[in-house]
Amino acid sequence: MDRVFTIADRQFSQKKTLIIAELGTSHGADLRRAKDMACAAAEAGADCIKFQIVYADEILHPNTGVVTLPGGNIRLYDRFRQLEAPPDFYAEMKAYVEKQGLLFLCTPFGLRSAALLRSLNPDLVKIASPELNYTGLLREIGAWRLPTLLSSGVSRLGDIEEALSALENGDNGPSFRENICLLHCVTAYPAPAADYNLRVLRNLSGIFGVLTGVSDHSLDPYLVPALAVSQGAVAVEKHFCLSREDPGLDDPIALPPELFAGMVRAVRRASEAGPEETVRTFSRERGAETVEKVLGTGIKELAPAERDNYLRTNRSIHALRDIKAGEILANTDFAVLRTEKILRPGLAPSWEKALPGRSARNFIPAGEGIRFEDI
Repeated sequence: MDRVFTIADRQFSQKKTLIIAELGTSHGADLRRAKDMACAAAEAGADCIKFQIVYADEILHPNTGVVTLPGGNIRLYDRFRQLEAPPDFYAEMKAYVEKQGLLFLCTPFGLRSAALLRSLNPDLVKIASPELNYTGLLREIGAWRLPTLLSSGVSRLGDIEEALSALENGDNGPSFRENICLLHCVTAYPAPAADYNLRVLRNLSGIFGVLTGVSDHSLDPYLVPALAVSQGAVAVEKHFCLSREDPGLDDPIALPPELFAGMVRAVRRASEAGPEETVRTFSRERGAETVEKVLGTGIKELAPAERDNYLRTNRSIHALRDIKAGEILANTDFAVLRTEKILRPGLAPSWEKALPGRSARNFIPAGEGIRFEDI
């Protein structure tokens, strides 16, 4: 029997895949632009429009480092500050998206953004790959008991198991794994299609008892999304833009309307044709060797393109200020943040409640991860 992902009164499955247009922050907090993007995505065939609620200070530390953009170098923290939008923006976009008959989806990155999202009374929620190990956030969202999309980029099997456990224990209620869709993902921008190992979708579903889908960061509009459907995907997420020349962080890897519409057609054809015919068609058109590389071994492991990101794009505990040796740690002295490129990782987020009241063994510079040897 075809397994179903139910959201409000809508049902999605391998035969009717949920197609998510990820606008993220590419709208630049401009309501007119965001509405134009949502309208274009709807016309291209999206079922769902996705946003991100960004507060820079709950994602990373100001000392994280710089990124190079067309206008020059800028602190990554400051770039995230530029992506912040007022609460009314999300409320208005939710009303607009739902008026178009589409699902509104949003990713919170911490407890503050989660509280804002909860106040909007959403029908579903998405957790991004870097927050897969953010135990406190997972427990908060798990308590909502909403249909949940959980991205699993830059993760191992044990990380996924711990994340699902945290979601289930959110309010000590009954299991709701039938309401969870695990989105297989490769955390690289762009991600090589050959790294996607799509046979892992059925294995992840069998191991964890959840529905599966794919969050695709590859540049090809059709290959990964359609072949993911052949492997049981009930959801496909792809970044959307009006033009790849636009200034959004993810626009260079996003699909403009005509390519997104082509992806939608490819996904729908795969749903209708069935797994065997879809694989045969792509093998004929793209070459059997290419298709076999994209399908992969089915063994869950870090993809080559994301191995260097493990423990860096993920969350860990970081000092918010310079902490001198001998000082007693308080809740306000640290936060669960992404490490990124230049800082050292700290303890896993599951340790955050164990730190207050402990003394620092060493000097801990602001921004650096707090390790076992530091306390």
